[in-house]
Amino acid sequence: MSLSALIFDVDGTLAETEEVHRRAFNEIFHEAGLDWHWSEDDYSRLLLTTGGKERMRAHRDAIGRDEPDDERLAALHIRKTARYGQIVHSGGLALRDGMGELISAAHRAGARLAVATTTSRGNVDALCQACLGKPAHELFEVIAAGDEVTRKKPAPDIYELALQRLDVSPERALAFEDTRNGLLSAKGAGLRVIASPSAYARNEDFREADWLVPDWSVKRLPAIVRALLGQPN
Repeated sequence: MSLSALIFDVDGTLAETEEVHRRAFNEIFHEAGLDWHWSEDDYSRLLLTTGGKERMRAHRDAIGRDEPDDERLAALHIRKTARYGQIVHSGGLALRDGMGELISAAHRAGARLAVATTTSRGNVDALCQACLGKPAHELFEVIAAGDEVTRKKPAPDIYELALQRLDVSPERALAFEDTRNGLLSAKGAGLRVIASPSAYARNEDFREADWLVPDWSVKRLPAIVRALLGQPN
């Protein structure tokens, strides 16, 4: 069956966003008077929990506290999302190697593009506007993001939602991921997956990936993608 749709994760896949997220978290913790500060090692562990609110909750529970409660964590996450957008709009982020070329080639070829991410819709919009010069809805036909599903990656729900909105079968779509949680999520939805580990995921296990590549340059992608894009093998 021929390929018709490409479904992209966002954080770590479109761009190396995690250091920007970590900075935004630490800045809003300081502003809120919390004595939390996530080091790179802390954040590497916390990334095993998907979702920003869930990450803060996991940290709170790990250090044995009752506060901030879930309501305040949700409010902090709103502030963190806004701060992330400010940093991104100031020029603090760039696409991963090859991603701009890949998205442009996919549009020229008439491929259908979607996003399946656990980050918020606001973060997707901020990244697309800053790095691609267009709002997300002009680049991606479908955007499945944030809290639109109850179970986050590695559960398959967000990819199943993207497939439902695209109205395509898993056999006709391909997922692009950078972490093991994302890989398991896409595979659980029945998708083939191209994985390219992001900086925080370099030591993770990608054995279930259909293809493993160092970056998103079209020349590194499998023949099935190059064929969709009208690129020579």
